[in-house]
Amino acid sequence: MLSLLSLGSGSSGNSAVVYSENSYILVDAGLSAMQLKKRIKEGGLDPQKLDAVIITHEHSDHIRGLEVLSKTINVPVYCNSLTHEAMVSTNGSVKSWNILNSGESFMVGDINVCGFSVMHDAVDPLGFRFKKNEKTLGFISDVGHVTQLLLESIKDVHTLFIESNYDEILLQNDTRRPWSLKQRIASRHGHLSNKQTADLIGSIAEGGLLKSVILGHLSNDCNSPEVARAEVILALSNRGISEVEVNCASRSEISGPYIIEIEVDEEGEEKDLEGYAQEELPLFS
Repeated sequence: MLSLLSLGSGSSGNSAVVYSENSYILVDAGLSAMQLKKRIKEGGLDPQKLDAVIITHEHSDHIRGLEVLSKTINVPVYCNSLTHEAMVSTNGSVKSWNILNSGESFMVGDINVCGFSVMHDAVDPLGFRFKKNEKTLGFISDVGHVTQLLLESIKDVHTLFIESNYDEILLQNDTRRPWSLKQRIASRHGHLSNKQTADLIGSIAEGGLLKSVILGHLSNDCNSPEVARAEVILALSNRGISEVEVNCASRSEISGPYIIEIEVDEEGEEKDLEGYAQEELPLFS
């Protein structure tokens, strides 16, 4: 089994757990350590069983709880070298740093992990692919521009978690943000709009493998789940695609779990999901 549990996705804090029956990976630690552990437990998981923390980039809404979490849970932290340099002085409690290279796969338990570069205003931000058996999850948090490398990295994923930060009209009409901030948000090193995300999802879905999408990092002021979801559904509909499930991750609560891969027994039957009420779970196998 391969699943995703979003612990929160937005400017106030980003974190998720990618996990199988035997392996647990925390992707970013942008909530307080107390909230991270609380929400992991709310999702039916044990924070003490974390096998790794993987950091996409060094912004505070992605690493806020890492220092305190590392004081209570001895878990290795994975990031690339430039992100490590930007974080190490303020995260002295981390006992085990593991430097990863973009494009190189590594294993965390039975989950294959591979990072790839994305465009955002951080020192060297990454997106990730998580694979178990024949199913793959693409995970892209903050990104401002869709590059060919990004497209190639996620073209064959079955489930995609990706930011859909703002509605272009709502951002233009927002009176609380100065023009300079609006320009940064909409720049190639800022964040993706609903339309940009929808166009990307439509392009990936044309390959026929994509079964589900979770939209994350929605702006509280310049977006809404209804607006973001409608934009993606329209892009899919315009391509004649109707079978892709579209969900939005909550900014302040857990969302999911979303099941990407379910193991089958020798007779081809799905294995029981011990500890889960299966009728409550969205199944994307």
